[in-house]
Amino acid sequence: MGQQTIRDGLLRLAANHRWTWTVTARSLLDSLPGAEPDRHPYEVVATLGEAQLEVLESEPRFVGRLTAELTDLDSALVGVKPATIAYCSPEFGITARLPQYSGGLGVLAGDHLKAASDAGLPLVGVGLFYRDGFFRQATDAGVQSERYVTLDPSTLGARDTGVEVTVPLPGREVVARVWTLEVGRTTLVLLDTDLDVNGPDRALTDRLYSGDRRHRLEQEMVLGVGGARALDALGFEITVYHLNEGHAGFITLELIDRLIDGGDLERAIESVRSGLVFTTHTPVPAGIDKFSQDLIAPYLALWAGRWEVDFDDLWSIGVDPEDVSQFNMAALVLRLCRSANGVSRLHGEVSRSLFAGVGIGDDITHVTNGVHARTWVGDEAQALYDEVAGTAWDAGDVQAWARISELDTGRIGSLRHAAAVRLGKRVREATGHEVNPEALIIGFARRFAPYKRATLMLEHREELEALLDDSERPIHFLFAGKAHPMDVPGKQLLADIVAYAEGRGPSGGFTFIPDYDMDIARTLVEGCDIWLNTPIRPREASGTSGEKAALNGGLNCSILDGWWAEMFDGQNGWAIPESEDLEARDQVESASTLEAIAEIAGMYHSDRPSFVDRIRHSWKTLGPRVTAARMLEDYEREIYLTR
Repeated sequence: MGQQTIRDGLLRLAANHRWTWTVTARSLLDSLPGAEPDRHPYEVVATLGEAQLEVLESEPRFVGRLTAELTDLDSALVGVKPATIAYCSPEFGITARLPQYSGGLGVLAGDHLKAASDAGLPLVGVGLFYRDGFFRQATDAGVQSERYVTLDPSTLGARDTGVEVTVPLPGREVVARVWTLEVGRTTLVLLDTDLDVNGPDRALTDRLYSGDRRHRLEQEMVLGVGGARALDALGFEITVYHLNEGHAGFITLELIDRLIDGGDLERAIESVRSGLVFTTHTPVPAGIDKFSQDLIAPYLALWAGRWEVDFDDLWSIGVDPEDVSQFNMAALVLRLCRSANGVSRLHGEVSRSLFAGVGIGDDITHVTNGVHARTWVGDEAQALYDEVAGTAWDAGDVQAWARISELDTGRIGSLRHAAAVRLGKRVREATGHEVNPEALIIGFARRFAPYKRATLMLEHREELEALLDDSERPIHFLFAGKAHPMDVPGKQLLADIVAYAEGRGPSGGFTFIPDYDMDIARTLVEGCDIWLNTPIRPREASGTSGEKAALNGGLNCSILDGWWAEMFDGQNGWAIPESEDLEARDQVESASTLEAIAEIAGMYHSDRPSFVDRIRHSWKTLGPRVTAARMLEDYEREIYLTR
């Protein structure tokens, strides 16, 4: 195998993001000279020098590993079917080294693509390529600051298809270049407006969730209209368009445009309806994407004029049911789709209430979110699961998880201790804080939004201090997460957590880890003993981080919201009681949270067999239910194939 052959093989391996959930491929790429946690392996390979390639060529073991990985990749790609389902999302979390996500919505989308690859489902992803991605976080005296790193898609394994599409905007057209990324057997199509021909519009796809309302509106026009045109230009014959939230809702304009005949809008809408499905992640009205009539009217007028229909007829499709001056993206899609779902059983109920009387809002069903097991389970745990249960556990096989739950106490203890040590090392490198691997390690990592109540425990500081200062039953809290740059209350919550952590000091059992991303998340869900979740019920549509912890052997302690409301059985974790007194809710639920943690700490340190029994029960009852493989089966059976 010559040097060029080695480089070509490594580039092919790095360009297909199957390595993000294939332990051996990731290990090989991470062993290359110049590999760093923040560098995409495609860039690493592209910059290898001749001398470095010569060394690699001279190592038979390396050549053998590379040959085996390429053979495995080729085998995985056999029988790829042409995609007929388009999964449209404003963000995709594939890996921390491809920062095109902000949080749970994007990570879910990435897991959806990976699960589709595993299952061989003919699905293609559609999104935007953000040149500056999402922000990198720093905290100075508790104040979050944001910085952006400019990205070049060609160094991230993306392929320039040579295709460009145009998107009509008032007074001009914007051109978007079309890139593709390979995610196993699944293709992800990304649109990028950073072209000279666009002038100021080249910045439309600059950053994820940034800019003013006009910027957001025009991004969503590119995502929806441009996304549909890109799929068509690439030759995809799509029969189902799945909108992950309403951000891609303007895809309906392009689909109607293809079918409208003589201005018959109703007939065109009925034709579009048969192929449109919608997933909502919004449990509160404030979370719905809306645009004022003053802002959006010129954009909609382009299409009304093109179709020769009355503007009011087009406006009525998306008009907000509560405020006729607003265009509501969820209402638009609900009035045009054939199927809609929430992302947990409880969220389905909330959504039917929230969208009652809007399109098919009364018929919203649910598909509870799941997580891609091979992405989120630690390498050592994967090896152990494969050994004792075979390789079907990642697909949610009931018998496989039953065998995992029968692991003896010694092996479970060794697995959990090793994960805690790795987590402690990561925390020490990031913050200088020390984590005792024998302590009860409690993780809280998610977006710092007010309803998630990161500071809930600080309502009772004396009780919290008593827990933290108990040397007989050591506890360590680990916090991580970002606040949206425009979310002032969220930033204040973050500042309060950082201040408390700094006040406790490096050995105080309370740590904030900055710049939360998928890599930090993976280390946390692998190493934490308890995953804490304290949202205001029922504002957590689903949540998935606790599912990731459960697969690794962590136990959940949570308000009964989102996925936990339907999967908690009294023994597979802990439920924090909900207060019926809304005025005293935070005080009451803070006290309940601390009481639950005290109970857990007592069991962990004084009755370890009972704690391990809960891990076993959690594996047995949750393992088959929280995987993205199960989620995808539900979508395929209940959403995609239902007409």
